Amino acid sequence: MDEQNCTSCQRMKLRDDAEVKRLLNRLSRIEGQIRGIRGMVEKNAYCPDILIQSAAASAALNSFSRELLDSHVRTCVAEDLRQGRDETVDELLDTLRRLMR
Repeated sequence: MDEQNCTSCQRMKLRDDAEVKRLLNRLSRIEGQIRGIRGMVEKNAYCPDILIQSAAASAALNSFSRELLDSHVRTCVAEDLRQGRDETVDELLDTLRRLMR
């Protein structure tokens, strides 16, 4: 990955313990859903049953992304704009374009 496509790789965000715990809990539930889907495939479960669980896992991941995006806008983006870093708007728009593919 080149630097132009990975500007955020060198940046970090310090999250409070509550946010970290909330995000990790969501990810743990999603991991459990994925393991459950894998188990369904291994046990030859009926296709629609697997599809319903897959849709639930996708919805959970989308919810995780929305929560993370909300936090990003309220903290990182807002702070950068207060500091006069208008390029953050371009970064946000690029991120949104990638999310909406």
